[in-house]
Amino acid sequence: MGPHHVVTEETGTSLAIPQSVQRAAGEVIHQAFERLLSSDVHVTTAAEGKRLLAEDDDTEQMTDAIQRFVGIATPVVRIALRGARFTRIPWVLVASSSVSIGVTVRSGVRELRVLAALLAHRFEVETGAQPDAALLQKLTLELYLRPGRTPNVTDLSLPLSRLARRWIVSGALGRDTRGKTGKALDAAERLDVAALASRSPMAPGRSPGP
Repeated sequence: MGPHHVVTEETGTSLAIPQSVQRAAGEVIHQAFERLLSSDVHVTTAAEGKRLLAEDDDTEQMTDAIQRFVGIATPVVRIALRGARFTRIPWVLVASSSVSIGVTVRSGVRELRVLAALLAHRFEVETGAQPDAALLQKLTLELYLRPGRTPNVTDLSLPLSRLARRWIVSGALGRDTRGKTGKALDAAERLDVAALASRSPMAPGRSPGP
């Protein structure tokens, strides 16, 4: 499988998301969900999740996985920004892209953990059990990236190229992702998690593979 390509209006250029960046994003996700499972974070409503995200965030550490992602992703975005056709892209964005992407990924990890905690609570309430870990990751990422769509859980592969795109572009251009995460929390609160669980390959009686 070759690299995924990302086209941004801001840069007017094609930005390749290499497999190495996708793998690094996957490591961040794996570590984030491991920490969620071992933490005491509980989110019962979308409003509660938004309040948590509005609090000052000094707690999310710059973990090794995040550092690896930033180190691999920064050269990719610097090449794209240097090739920008629009002069309104300030050179300072190129110079500071490593720091800004790091901040965005740290915030993104926190947003994902809050969203996942709300989804886990919904599963407990609606089904009486914790969701399968693969299903929880899939739902969390799909809602985080596309809160206006009902997630397709018949395939539990993670949208890592889209996640990397979100973090790289938002970080390099200084965009705040909290607004979209608020929409994702609202969507999670409305989601029919029991119906989605029944469609998952991990549902009882269904084969997890071909």
